[in-house]
Amino acid sequence: MLETPKGIFIPEARNTANPYAIYTRKVLVDGREVLTDPEGYLLKLDEWSEGFAVAQAGVEGLELTDEHWQVIRFIREYYEEHNVQAQVRDMIKHFRAAWGPDHGNNHYLHAIFPMGGPQKQGNRLAGVRKTKGEH
Repeated sequence: MLETPKGIFIPEARNTANPYAIYTRKVLVDGREVLTDPEGYLLKLDEWSEGFAVAQAGVEGLELTDEHWQVIRFIREYYEEHNVQAQVRDMIKHFRAAWGPDHGNNHYLHAIFPMGGPQKQGNRLAGVRKTKGEH
């Protein structure tokens, strides 16, 4: 087992939740291990918690601000309501109204989520699967 200061990474055998994942990772969340795929997406969506978001953000070197939490909550609420991941244009429309044009735009959303933007890094932290077609 390789322990890192920001979380735990443990290579393991293929998992049944994602047959294409060669390894899983374990993130330490409030004293318990939560499995993710190699990119940090949850294997079991019902294991999401705010503690997971904080732990995974730490693994990714991101300190969560109020703006991050607003995006994470938007992603989770959108997914729960529509049963599909929010598209970036929907996020921009929402956050342009909430934050104004200086922060409610594609460039800013990608700046605060530097590892794949709100649709990749945001989805990971919000405990939502990859968007269709993402590899």
